[in-house]
Amino acid sequence: MDLAAHCINDVLCSGADPLFLLDYVAAGRIEQNDVAELVEGAAEVCRAAGCMLVGGETAELPGIYREGELDFAGTCVGLVDRERLIDGSRCRPGDLVIGLPSSGLHTNGFSLVRKLVGDGDFDADLLLVPHRLYVDEVRELRAAADVRALAHVTGGGILGNLSRVVPDGLEAQIDWAAWIRPRVFSWLAEQGIEEEELRRVFNLGIGMCAVVPEPPQHALVIGELV
Repeated sequence: MDLAAHCINDVLCSGADPLFLLDYVAAGRIEQNDVAELVEGAAEVCRAAGCMLVGGETAELPGIYREGELDFAGTCVGLVDRERLIDGSRCRPGDLVIGLPSSGLHTNGFSLVRKLVGDGDFDADLLLVPHRLYVDEVRELRAAADVRALAHVTGGGILGNLSRVVPDGLEAQIDWAAWIRPRVFSWLAEQGIEEEELRRVFNLGIGMCAVVPEPPQHALVIGELV
C-alpha cells in the first residue's frame, strides 16, 4: 500500500492522472504468500485511485539476496495534457500554501525509527499506518482553485519538497502551529528527536502541499511564498 500510494501521489504532482502501476519483486527464494500479500496491498490502493496494476517482474535470485530479504519496487505512469501541466512556473510572491493532512509517517524516516525501536516491541498502529492517497483531494482542489504547484512531502520534509517545485527566488514561509500533528510525531520528540530534525526528515502531519493564489473555503493554509 505504501509503495503504490507513494508512486501515485508523485505522479499527481505534475497534474497527471495515474494510468497504471508496474511492480517488481525479487528475493533469494520467492514465497508465494508473501508476494500475494504485497501485490494485494498495492492493488487495493490502485483500485481506490482508478489506476491499473498491470503486473511486472518477479525474480528469484539466490546468492544475491540474503535469507528473509525481499525487494519490492514500483513505477507509476500517468498522463497529462500540456495545458494542464503543473510545474510551479506560475508561482508568485504572496501565493498561499495549502496543506493536506498525512496519516502518519508515510514512507519516510524509517531508518531513524528503526534505530529508535531497536529490537524492542513497537506500536504498529502508531508507526505503520499506510501512506495516504491524495487522488480525490487533489482533483477536488484543482476544481476549486488555481493550483500552481504540488509537492508530495516525502524525504526532506515540507520545506525540502516545496523548494523543489517553486521557482528560484521564491521560498515558503511555514506556520508550524497551523495544524495539529498526529501522535506519532509527539512520540518521536519524546525519543529525543529535536524539532529541527523533525522538520528536516518527516512530514509532521502534512503529506501534500499545494500552492494557490486564493485558497478555497475551509482549506488548511499553512504558509506563504515570499
